[in-house]
Amino acid sequence: FEIKDMGEAAYILGVKINRDRLRRILTLSHEPYIKKILERFHMADCKPMDTPISKGQTLSLEMCPKTPQERERMQRVPYSNAIGSLIYVIMCTKPNIYYAFGLVSRY
Repeated sequence: FEIKDMGEAAYILGVKINRDRLRRILTLSHEPYIKKILERFHMADCKPMDTPISKGQTLSLEMCPKTPQERERMQRVPYSNAIGSLIYVIMCTKPNIYYAFGLVSRY
């Protein structure tokens, strides 16, 4: 079979490949995919942070919704869909958010 050289890859499975040959740096980015996730869950205008959760911060049952109205509102939030969307990002390019992801996904 014949092979066709299409040049350097820019994207592979939704992961953008950035090369800086002078400094010998290769980086991987999920930026377009992450933006799509933020738009899907109506968080496109959120403020970025370096650390999503401070060291030692925990979640507790006291933070759970208490009134029937709060519970009903929270049931309409697709948390499991958001968690599922982030698994691919964490495994490929953003392991730094794994602690926060694990903490939030328990609730």
